Amino acid sequence: MGEIEGSYRPLQTPGTRLGVNSNVAVSTLEPGQSLYTAMPSSARNSKPRNMLQIRVEALDETQEVYEMESKSDGQELMTKVFQRFNLIENDYFGLEFQNLQMNWMWLEPIKPIVKQVRRPKNTLLRLSVKFFPPDPGQLQEEYTRYLFALQMKRDLLEGKLTCSENTASLLASHLLQSEIGDFDETADREHLKRNKLLPNQERLQEKIMEFHRRHMGQTPAESDFQVLEISRKLEMYGIRFHSAADREGTKINLAVSHMGLQVFQGHTKINTFNWSKIRKLSFKRKRFLIKLHPEVHGPHQDTLEFLMASRDQCKVFWKNCVEYHTFFRLMDQPEPKSKPILFSRGSSFRYSGRTQKQLVDYVRDSGARRTPYQRRHSRARISTRILGADLPKQSLSYEGLKVPGSPSSATISFHSLHASSTPPCPEPALPPTPLQEDPGKGTPQPLHSFQGISMDNPQLSPFALKSHLTLSPSFQMSTLSLPGQVPSPLQSPVLSEVGTARLDEEEEGRKKRYPADKAYFIAKEILTTERTYLKDLEVITVWFRSAVIKENAMPEGLMTLLFSNIDPIYEFHRGFLKEIDQRLALWEGRSNAHVKGNYQRIGDVMLRNMCSLKEFTSYLQKHDEVLTELEKATKRLKKLETVYKDFELQKVCYLPLNTFLLKPIQRLMHYKLILERLCKHYTPDHQDYSDCKDALKEVAEMAAQLQSSLIRLENFQKLTELQRDLIGIESLTASGREFIREGCLFKLTKKGLQQRMFFLFSDMLLYTSKGVTASNQFKVHGQLPLHGMIIEENENELSVPHCFTIYSAQRTIVVAASSKVEMGKWIEDLNLAIEMAKMSQEVSNLFLDNSVCDQSNRSSDEVSLEQESEDDTHSSHSSLDKQTHHRANTTMHVCWHRNTSVSMSDHSLAVENQLSGYLLRKFKNSNGWQKLWVVFTNFCLFFYKTHQDDFPLASLPLLGYTVSTPAEADSIHKDYVFKLQFKSHVYYFRAESEYTFERWMEVIKSAASATGRMSLLIPKKTKEMNGN
Repeated sequence: MGEIEGSYRPLQTPGTRLGVNSNVAVSTLEPGQSLYTAMPSSARNSKPRNMLQIRVEALDETQEVYEMESKSDGQELMTKVFQRFNLIENDYFGLEFQNLQMNWMWLEPIKPIVKQVRRPKNTLLRLSVKFFPPDPGQLQEEYTRYLFALQMKRDLLEGKLTCSENTASLLASHLLQSEIGDFDETADREHLKRNKLLPNQERLQEKIMEFHRRHMGQTPAESDFQVLEISRKLEMYGIRFHSAADREGTKINLAVSHMGLQVFQGHTKINTFNWSKIRKLSFKRKRFLIKLHPEVHGPHQDTLEFLMASRDQCKVFWKNCVEYHTFFRLMDQPEPKSKPILFSRGSSFRYSGRTQKQLVDYVRDSGARRTPYQRRHSRARISTRILGADLPKQSLSYEGLKVPGSPSSATISFHSLHASSTPPCPEPALPPTPLQEDPGKGTPQPLHSFQGISMDNPQLSPFALKSHLTLSPSFQMSTLSLPGQVPSPLQSPVLSEVGTARLDEEEEGRKKRYPADKAYFIAKEILTTERTYLKDLEVITVWFRSAVIKENAMPEGLMTLLFSNIDPIYEFHRGFLKEIDQRLALWEGRSNAHVKGNYQRIGDVMLRNMCSLKEFTSYLQKHDEVLTELEKATKRLKKLETVYKDFELQKVCYLPLNTFLLKPIQRLMHYKLILERLCKHYTPDHQDYSDCKDALKEVAEMAAQLQSSLIRLENFQKLTELQRDLIGIESLTASGREFIREGCLFKLTKKGLQQRMFFLFSDMLLYTSKGVTASNQFKVHGQLPLHGMIIEENENELSVPHCFTIYSAQRTIVVAASSKVEMGKWIEDLNLAIEMAKMSQEVSNLFLDNSVCDQSNRSSDEVSLEQESEDDTHSSHSSLDKQTHHRANTTMHVCWHRNTSVSMSDHSLAVENQLSGYLLRKFKNSNGWQKLWVVFTNFCLFFYKTHQDDFPLASLPLLGYTVSTPAEADSIHKDYVFKLQFKSHVYYFRAESEYTFERWMEVIKSAASATGRMSLLIPKKTKEMNGN
């Protein structure tokens, strides 16, 4: 038998270890013949009578035979299959087979195989996804997402995932990108000719290729994720039909999903019964019964009955329902039902496995995650039935075979090659070659291949490999990835100050590769802010949707209104982001697409997409209705209010939730400002000037059309945010009321000057105090109407710096600001608001309840009242207690701690100046620079590891900070560095270019210092001129 040189050594037998002489014999085998092949076929095929040979088909259509004992139960076979594929999140999967009636059945874990599969030898079982989660983001393993994508591929081909031709073509294009990489017309046609992705593929081939052209630079992992993202929004996602009939005999289809039971007529969903509405599921002979809670059915019957073809089909569907309900709705696996002593009543069937929550907790907490699973595009034009599958890490150790960085194991993974019937074979590491380098690492990646292997042989053994392994021209691909060497595309690298010594040199080298033109960095700002914008949309389209669906908290009508408006916008911007990313890749020269042309411009991409964006204006105009209806529903429905508040406490919701609904309109303003900078930079004869000018014209028209709507929505959003954070005021969102300014002032009381938070509106002035309650809210102590109010500056009379007196119809108060600038802003805005109130024909009658008004009128009681509120640690609003840490970054809390104020125009300016991108950060006393993805919005810097992360690691409120360039004493000898400082807190940030440095300085100055923020007066006049 042949050997791999350096991989094996002869093993000693017990006899040789005891000193027995080895037998000398003469071989009668022909040259090249082994003992196994020389044996008669009858002897080779003989096996113990109590063993079963069961064929299992993987999701990539490869088959493998497993030997099981005849008494084995389903769990033993499933365990073997899951171990073979190294599946960690295996509870999402199951084994299915067709019974004698050709209906697909799930293999039950606790029953013997022979009692379920009548003819195991002739039956093909296949690995399939059993439980389809509503959000693919819940799948924590990249390998699991890859298998889910293969399931979508199978469902598309079998006609189970029905969708429009356009959607089917888009899904097929992502699968094509995953399998062969970037668009190449010849390669695409060849691959589609050999592989069938859709039933009507020939007719849609051109459309598939057109979509594929847009996915340039997309990794296999990203393609898989896109397949799942598109699929989960389809009505037939994860749906398996079970034929039935209703009481009238109408033919229907029943299906079970994560949210409950669904009823279809043909392929049209006609009803849904959520788990929360169902009291009991049962079956009696051929009748399937759904018992609803009394409050659900109303005057109608509380039991729904469906007739199925047989009792067996009825029981199969009932079991599926039990398993789905347990997996998605229960926290823990139910206890098995004890067997009765004498008589049994009903079925003892229970779901055996982990629930989704248990599975997520296990993967997250147990440290069971494997070494990052790496896949690469392969254009190998060989049979897809050879070599190893896209398997995760297989630990293989051989004496004499050592891989650097892993003394006893190598991670072997193949992309777009199907599994063989044996595990992948070990490969000795070749010396590194300069042909393949990872630009982000600086260390070359090894290339490996197989030579001398029969491509028609589906089985590979160590003896089929020759000792002289060289690179085969017919099969070149990177197959070996060392643990920790190349991160998975969907895993963020850990960022710390350890190991950052080479960061400066790497950054310098990277900068030299980037274009030096200012237009490139302006275009890159579009890309970086678009990434953040898309993540913001996902807070609504993915995360919030998942939260309300899980709790069944939102009415169907509101669900349709909300998501039918934002989903098309989200899909458009996903495509736009890819197009921008591809253009920047070509501009930088880092794309692997072999295309020619001048791509150092962005105007054509912007013009094309701004014209397309005009089609979504009707959706944007409905955002006013969406925001209003959502607010009404949260007040009306306690369950939705609870889900809403709990969701705002999650890390992913780093801003007030309704803020994210304004992002699509605000994004138009960003496009307008960036295109204005591009047009200002270009000369009129530049090749990109004309397209940029036309794109600016298109987006300016949309922005002007939606400007008044944006002003109204921003005001409504601010009022609803304050409504949740203030105790003691009702109906703050009254019609006609406008928010003007919020901030900290010191109010003169019997105990002296005490800090208070003031809120100025177009019809009244509120002052509040922040108690020490766990809810971290502000309690209203007084409400002063603006009608008849007089402001008088009198700091000289009272000898209190920066103080002024407010005379109202109810009472008189004396307040002091933290600085002369702050006092000027308050007096200016108060006088302007008073003038507006005089001109207004309607004076708001919405005041506090009488008890609060009476207390605010009695100055003698005010101090004791305020003292009580500050000492009150038992707030009645216990549902908001959890908001302590999360809501500490809201503007009012920052104003309170920094003794400053913010106007509505400041908020609008901050919206226009949103910015994001990679920066290097350095602390005052640290040595190394740390690379972070930084997002500026809402007067804060939010820090992420990478732009792919779903929630920030930390945030830095900028109100009160000063921004400047480092002084000589700071010893910062780098270009494009700016310094942030508040008292003793000092941070240094380093940008990649002069333009980026200037932009960060500009936006931070607009938010940080009081002098950088504008007064309300000028924007207010502008609004009046616009007709608001």
